[in-house]
Formats: sequence, C-alpha cells, structure tokens
Amino acid sequence: MQSPWLVFLDDIGARFEEGPSCNVQIGSVQESVQRAANGTVIVPLTHTGLLRAEGEDAAVFLHNLLSNDIKKLPLHGAQYSSFNSPKGRMLASFTIWRDNTGYLLQLSADILAGIHKKLSMFVLRSKLRLADITPDVALIGLAGANAGKALDAAGLKLPPEVMSVSQGGVQVVRIDASRMVIAVPVAQAAELWKKLSAGGALPAGTAAWHWLDIQSGVPQITAATQDEFVAQMVNYELIGGIDFKKGCYPGQEIVARTQYLGKLKKRMYLVSFDSEAAPGADLFSAEFGEQSCGKLLAVSPAPAGGFDALAVMQISAFESGDVHLGNLQGQALRLGALPYTIN
Repeated sequence: MQSPWLVFLDDIGARFEEGPSCNVQIGSVQESVQRAANGTVIVPLTHTGLLRAEGEDAAVFLHNLLSNDIKKLPLHGAQYSSFNSPKGRMLASFTIWRDNTGYLLQLSADILAGIHKKLSMFVLRSKLRLADITPDVALIGLAGANAGKALDAAGLKLPPEVMSVSQGGVQVVRIDASRMVIAVPVAQAAELWKKLSAGGALPAGTAAWHWLDIQSGVPQITAATQDEFVAQMVNYELIGGIDFKKGCYPGQEIVARTQYLGKLKKRMYLVSFDSEAAPGADLFSAEFGEQSCGKLLAVSPAPAGGFDALAVMQISAFESGDVHLGNLQGQALRLGALPYTIN
C-alpha cells in the first residue's frame, strides 16, 4: 500500500527524481530556490530518512559510536553528530533529537539502509531497538521569516531555542533561527501541509532545502561523499557536531589528532559557479598542479542563476583565490563566505 503522504505529494504535482536520492521537484527548481531566498517555504524532506533508537541502552549505544556526546543531550534537545570509519572519515552526518521514548536520527535517504545495517552490527546484546521509521513518519522542512506564523496556523509551537524541540504527536526541531524540521505521522502529513500553506508558507522542492543548507554551511554526507572527509574538513566542530571530551568512538583518534596535534589542511567553503556540476566533482588549483585540491560536497541552483555549493578544499588553495572545477582549465569558482567564522 502506497504511503498517503506520497499519494498527496503526487496529487499536488510533485515529481520524484529517478535514483536513490529521493529528491522531489515542486514547480521548477529555479522557482523553489527563489522562494527559499525571498519568502517562507515548506519542503517535503523526502531526500532524508529517520532512524529511531529506543531502549535502556540507547544513549550508551549511540554515545559509543557517534562523534557527539549523546549522554548530555537533554530531553527536547537536538544536536549534529557523525558516524565515522576507523580512519576518521565521515560515513554519515545526522541531526539527532531526543524525545520521551528515545532518539531520532535524520540522515540522507541514499545512505540510510547501509548505515542502519552498519549500526545494527554493533547492537549485539545491548538492550535497544534500532529501526528505520521513514515509512511511518513524514519529514517536512519549514523555513523563512514567517515560519512562526505558519506554525501558529497549524497549531504548533515554535521551539524556544535553536537546536531545541517542541514535542507531542508532531515534533518541531528548530535547527536555526528560521528553519524547522517537522516530524509528523504520515497519516497526518497532508493535513499539516495544508495548514502550513494556509499560514503563508509556499511549497518548494528539495533544491530549496539544499540551497538553504549550503547558505547555512551545514554539510550533509550523501552516497557521493561518504568516506571522503574527516569531520573538521566539513567544519563539523564549528557547528557543534563534535565533542572532544567524550572519549572513544570509531575514528576518534584521527579526529582528536587532527584537532590537537596536526595542522588542518582542508576546510569547507561556500563557492559559486555558472555551469552545472555534481557533488564529488574534483577541484584544482595551480598550486597543486594536476592533483585535486578538493571536492564539491553539495550543489544547488542559485536564485539569480548559476550554482551555489559547499566545497571542501585545501586552505591554501582557497586563500590563493584561484580554484577551478574539473581541471586547471575548468571554470573558475567564485569564493564566498559562510555565516560562521572559519579559524
């Protein structure tokens, strides 16, 4: 039986891209990013999925595997975290929040099945249940200056602080000053969408959320970028995704060594360019010759045309101001600034 949420999206004209990304298009891509830049939008977050960990050992289990301090995560609190390889490379990035019965982990849909399997291998005799609840819970993004008004129209409360959660049958996770992730049972999702729309939020596709992530400097690891970056390379400690005092977890030694003993050579930056490119595309700078100096992590059409992206590259390449896409003769990147300071 098809999900009533997906049936509703089909009824309002949403179109799903082929492949594992689960991206959805509502209207034109350009219209979606323009709405995100200029107004308040609601977005079906079908490109992400949701795992739930519950049981008496859930906190300890997650704490021992992820980069952040799960034990300190308060009820009705949220945080970023990552699951890393033994070599310290990010295999998944999460937005995690805690409710009355356990922990919810939002991650990219195209890696969810594989990460669920990997994490399940560590359960052993631990007293917990780790389940993929994506079929049961719809995730809706709400963003813009009038997000609070749209929540009011839907009978929902604006969480009081960034990275806090207004809970109940519908959970609202406030990930920054004007962006929310709403987790709602699929049977109620269509009605909630209508109420948010009546409150002034305009429908938009996945591209809108990707663009907002890029502007916020929040990385999401996908299949194209798995096992590529140590967490600090994507500025993860700058957005609160790493706790350096929590003790051991997979890759912890590399992450700690990068922080305290080595000089970080790569960082994530905001860039823009004119011709389309995909996440994972290599970057080049004269300083490094024919050797790649970095990769694109996320790409979205920009409201005024062209493309905006998050790019991980050698710090010295960024400082040179001369970085090209694909090869040394490729299009030059325009280098921008993220909303937080990069040390």
